[in-house]
Amino acid sequence: MVWNPGDNMRLLRQLSLYMALTLGANAALAADPAVLADMRQGDMKKLVLHNAPKPVSSAEFQLADGAGAATLGDYKGKIVLLNFWATWCAPCRKEMPQLSELQEEFGGDEFEVLTLATGRNSPAGIQKFFDDTGITNLPRHQDPRQAVAREMAVLGLPITVLLNREGEEIARLRGDAEWNSDSAKTIIRALIASD
Repeated sequence: MVWNPGDNMRLLRQLSLYMALTLGANAALAADPAVLADMRQGDMKKLVLHNAPKPVSSAEFQLADGAGAATLGDYKGKIVLLNFWATWCAPCRKEMPQLSELQEEFGGDEFEVLTLATGRNSPAGIQKFFDDTGITNLPRHQDPRQAVAREMAVLGLPITVLLNREGEEIARLRGDAEWNSDSAKTIIRALIASD
């Protein structure tokens, strides 16, 4: 491996960011797209960070087990990782346990993984998918008419969208990714630490 001077600057910048975040200094900086961009490694390089937050769908989706309906606006106040998926989606099968790991580690008042089965996915099929992949801590919500997906221009699956505390889209990743990677967890920590 050849080391070049640019690597020194990148390492210094990442170290400075790490120190600022771990010491709690300037939490607002943590949500800056340029800062988050430097945290992307591996699959997370596919995460497209928006320069300005974007509005999300106000359409209703069905809550698991016939518990009624909700909207993305109901999740304001916390960082949300919204994953659009389907039971027939092979990459979703690989990715869902990693999303479950994120929920296990970070889920609570500040952060939530919100899974939304879009299109034709029967409740029994969703339950079987979760049983087969060992998922017990993620919601089995549905967007059967693809209203939320359509309003958010979801083309192909999986699509994962990060929402800020105001319920706005701040980043999007098309396709599957290693959501349990150190890079993904660093990004989630930074977003949780942000104001």
